[in-house]
Amino acid sequence: MSRSGVAVSDEALKAFNDLKLGKKYKYVIYKLNDDKTQIIVDSTSTDSSYDKFLEEFPENDCKYAVYDFEYEISAGEGKRSKIVFYQWSPDTASIRAKMVYASSKDALRRALNGVSSDIQGTDFSEVSYESVLEKVSRGAGSH
Repeated sequence: MSRSGVAVSDEALKAFNDLKLGKKYKYVIYKLNDDKTQIIVDSTSTDSSYDKFLEEFPENDCKYAVYDFEYEISAGEGKRSKIVFYQWSPDTASIRAKMVYASSKDALRRALNGVSSDIQGTDFSEVSYESVLEKVSRGAGSH
């Protein structure tokens, strides 16, 4: 339970574990259910296009997401993969939505074991591939 009283649904945890352990999904998008009591799965995808992933973020509403972020590391060391947590809270979303999502984030974030980076996005520049890559690769040497 979060400070806002919002719970994380079993389905939300299962989808995360399917992404993390089963590599079943490339990403999972989460939202609050209609009565704002549970964090549920909004959508899942196996599409590896980062642009497609960003299209899932609405212009005027909040979401959470986890993304299996793959990137190349320095010359010949191959690919790395990190699970990145996103809190999408655009400036154009309602104050109420932003408050509920902000106060519910901890419940979801604590339930998701194995996330390596957190990204807070209020506009698309903050969740661009380049800015996320910079954040996850900066932390690469520290793990």
